[in-house]
Amino acid sequence: MELSRPPRVFRSGTARRRFLFHAVIAAVVVLAAGLLVVDRFEFLLDPADARAFVSDFGVFAPLALIALQAAQVLVAPIPGQVLAVVAGYLFGPWWGTFYNMIGIAIGSTAAFWLSRRYGRSYVEGIVHPELIETFDELGEDNVLATLFVLFLVPGMPDDVLCFVGGITRIELRKLVAVALVGRAPGFFLINVFGDRLGSGDIRGAAVLAVVLVGASALGYLYRGRLLAVLQREETPP
Repeated sequence: MELSRPPRVFRSGTARRRFLFHAVIAAVVVLAAGLLVVDRFEFLLDPADARAFVSDFGVFAPLALIALQAAQVLVAPIPGQVLAVVAGYLFGPWWGTFYNMIGIAIGSTAAFWLSRRYGRSYVEGIVHPELIETFDELGEDNVLATLFVLFLVPGMPDDVLCFVGGITRIELRKLVAVALVGRAPGFFLINVFGDRLGSGDIRGAAVLAVVLVGASALGYLYRGRLLAVLQREETPP
């Protein structure tokens, strides 16, 4: 299949609009909740005080973040990047990334398992067949390398890729490992952004935000070319 244009990700325009609607609603809810919390607990504006406050909840605070991050892989009520910023602010870049990746591991495993359990028809109800056909043409031996590159490049539909990967014959543990290794660098940088934002390093946070947004935009705009290159490189002469 020649990729003369970027492959469509969602099954239909309705599915895409529903996803965007939920993403906007989630962003508004998160923003409103954040403003309400800050208004009532002004000390949360100080990262040191905020982290001390969160630490009082013990293991429940990280567990809440992990649960939300796992859930967003499956139903995307809150963009994973938003949770990564929050994690960086509250837990710092290292622990924040660690908790995020546990959630990503759980959510990705569930997505892979669901698509494998209910099969291709289930995935085709979520993902556009064109994207599935792209992976069909790569062949089983090349899917892992392609998934790794796509997970690594910002701007790609990471969570959707989990469902596509699940209908391959690749072992579940290998799929999860690729998802974690590929997504970890991007999540770490977003956690660093949250940490810099909280520490008052606005210039550093702004520079990092520009880099992340720019890389994500380029990854999304050129996703079709990237897939075409991967197909050409993986196809034997």
